Amino acid sequence: MEYRNLGRTGVKVSPLCLGTMNFPYRTPEKEAIELIHTAIDVGINFIDTADFYGQPLNDGTGQGTTEKLVGKAIKEKRQRLVLATKFFGTIDNTDPNARGSSRRHIVQACEDSLRRLGTDYIDLYQMHRPDPEVAIDETLRALDDLIRDGKVRYIGTSSFAGWQLMETLWTSDRLLLNRIVTEQASYSLLDRHVEAEVVPVALKYDLAILTYSPLGGGVLAGKYTSAAQAPEDSRVHDALWGEWAQSILSEQVFALVQTLQEMAEAKQCTPSQLALAWLIQRPAVASAIIGPRTQEHLTDNLGALDVTFTAEELKRLDEASQHGIRL
Repeated sequence: MEYRNLGRTGVKVSPLCLGTMNFPYRTPEKEAIELIHTAIDVGINFIDTADFYGQPLNDGTGQGTTEKLVGKAIKEKRQRLVLATKFFGTIDNTDPNARGSSRRHIVQACEDSLRRLGTDYIDLYQMHRPDPEVAIDETLRALDDLIRDGKVRYIGTSSFAGWQLMETLWTSDRLLLNRIVTEQASYSLLDRHVEAEVVPVALKYDLAILTYSPLGGGVLAGKYTSAAQAPEDSRVHDALWGEWAQSILSEQVFALVQTLQEMAEAKQCTPSQLALAWLIQRPAVASAIIGPRTQEHLTDNLGALDVTFTAEELKRLDEASQHGIRL
């Protein structure tokens, strides 16, 4: 495994980060823990989760389940890992303050995550979404205090626009606060909107981009030839993701998938390996967050680390990928 710096920090992370949103929502706890152990054993040292992930996902009752599962799985290997989690999502539907980026919620959310994860510190604590209701200086001061208290090592954002990243950097500089070091963004051959503003900001200020949905919700894995023929276990038939998955399936997308399948066959790899390899070789990308549901998915994803490209292959992928789709 070839490790990379997490932005301007000296922390080394694997180019593939294990995302845990499927645990235990789509992968039962025992299998999920085994999958986490396998990932660690093969060299993945970066794990990403969030406080509101749980079973059932996002219904207001199961939040925190995933953090508890991750904490149980990594208990004996915590010091080897770079552990990332996120705050912002609603934790308690009966409490209007149990969400967002206020100081009140951040401090409580951090304490709760530490307890569920069974750890004394979080390596990377991320704002899951921008919060238009809270001034950014309040959020950054609270996060800075957590760093000074030793409960958090680094901070980051997720799904921030370029101007919002600049605002956080400017505010931290003006108030002499610890600055963000990462931005977690939707980025793939299917969704390249971050290349317009976010990537240039990341390159200029040495932010690490962490990519979620690197396979476009499974679309780039080649499992879809049409919406009508989607596998029964795919997101098209999932109660939570079905409407979203069907909304992005188009002739243009199927043409991209066909290109991936043709190139993958020629390179003796899988379409998902091709898509992941392209992504982790993009400027500013430190790590792609994968979301395997099974050991087979994980094994397939790991194969991306061995895929390389010629200039002609990169040009073909660039021409085939869609710049206008935003997931």
